[in-house]
Amino acid sequence: MLHDSREQDRSGAAGAGLRIHADRVRRQEQDDSGGRRPAPGWLRRYRRATVVSDVLAAALAGATAQVLRFGTEVVPSTTLLVTGVFPVVWVAVVMLAGGHRAAHLGTGTEEYRAVIRAGVGCLALIAVVSYAFALQLSRGLVVVALPGAVVLSAVGRHVLRRVVHRLRAGGRCLRTVVAVGRSNAVADLVRQLDHDSHCGMAVVAACVPDRSPTGALVDTGVPVEGDLRSAAEVARRLDVDAVAVTSSSETAAVYLRRLSWELEGSGIELLVAPGLMEVAGPRMHVRPFIGLPLVHVEEPVFTGPKRLVKELIDRSGAAVALVLVLPVLLAAAVAIRLDSPGPVLFRQVRVGRDGRTFPMLKFRTMVADAEQRRGELADRNRCGDGPMFKVADDPRITRVGRVLRRHSIDELPQFVDVLLGHMSLVGPRPPLPDEVALYDDSVARRLLVKPGLTGLWQVSGRSDLSWDEAVRLDLRYVENWSLALDLQIIWKTFRAVARPLGAY
Repeated sequence: MLHDSREQDRSGAAGAGLRIHADRVRRQEQDDSGGRRPAPGWLRRYRRATVVSDVLAAALAGATAQVLRFGTEVVPSTTLLVTGVFPVVWVAVVMLAGGHRAAHLGTGTEEYRAVIRAGVGCLALIAVVSYAFALQLSRGLVVVALPGAVVLSAVGRHVLRRVVHRLRAGGRCLRTVVAVGRSNAVADLVRQLDHDSHCGMAVVAACVPDRSPTGALVDTGVPVEGDLRSAAEVARRLDVDAVAVTSSSETAAVYLRRLSWELEGSGIELLVAPGLMEVAGPRMHVRPFIGLPLVHVEEPVFTGPKRLVKELIDRSGAAVALVLVLPVLLAAAVAIRLDSPGPVLFRQVRVGRDGRTFPMLKFRTMVADAEQRRGELADRNRCGDGPMFKVADDPRITRVGRVLRRHSIDELPQFVDVLLGHMSLVGPRPPLPDEVALYDDSVARRLLVKPGLTGLWQVSGRSDLSWDEAVRLDLRYVENWSLALDLQIIWKTFRAVARPLGAY
């Protein structure tokens, strides 16, 4: 009898495997006959726009190189090469480098990296072809045309991306997503995607164990359309663009493998959110181990050559910035003195790296007795029970102070703190000692690096963010900091200052 039951189990398993295979074959036949869902219309238009942009960038770079090399004299063979052949070759190389892949368009940095890879690849191609066929190509043309094509293509894509981001803020050009996993994890994913509209993803449905959502997921307003086993069916029925699976024991390797089979040939993208949501970028690598693809998470590095380079950039950048903004500093100081009684500068004790305190400098933007009046506004604190204290339309702010805050001029004296080594150009928000006293072990990781004049928190909404969101962004920076990330944040800071949202 035991032998018979084992035979039945094996037969059942084999039958299930045959049914899965039959379903896959049937879906593949449907897809081959035109059942595969096409790319969204906005994505097709965006892809065509990037091709046109790359062609124009290469043609303009080639024409500029010809004028700089030969002047206004028309050389037919050269004109055909730089304005006819080069744009076609450039678009082909960008395409081979992944610059037109749907997953890279409109979000992340991979689109720009593909353009840079295309530039390097095109240079190698020119070198090989010119050597193999003994072509006498003008080095002046190559030196101007190729870097020019890279820069202009990147600029063109940046312009297109800004247009798409503006449309996404209005609810257009979005990838629809079915989120799969435990209710709390799905709710966290929904909140993060809603907060960052630039990512271009909108969760339209959820699949959770036993179709039983918790309060956190109910609060998001996302409907539960099925359980974990029905995720592929729900995705096909709703005709979504992607299925995003959050990390949990129910969505382990066996489940992901089966789900990927069920989505095969449908054109629906499968996304997997790792359990370490705040760890990304260079610290994560997929490496095979005994046939299994394991995600290797490297330790964050807070010492060594990279930190030394960061220190040099901070000190030199602060010195240059102080010279450039000196007229603004003088004008702000005069305006503060004329507007209200009290000192020009406001000194406040903040906590830096490893818990060391320092006096942080800011222009005074409030009345002289602002700290004494803080208790009167406790019920208007936008950060609730969190350690931070932020009040919209704070009556303690002076007329000049409101202007200084709107344009972040009040923070310019902090370049002195950077020059003295107390702060960095980029880092977490410098906390008050009262805030640090309430830190738990996880939040205390903010003190592993120097606080910054700007950071992810400052360029993502500033005072409009809640305490939890501010902590999450600061910890993300601490866990993933790099020189490239610092440069990206500095660039975004200029945009944030130009559009002073959340500055009060």
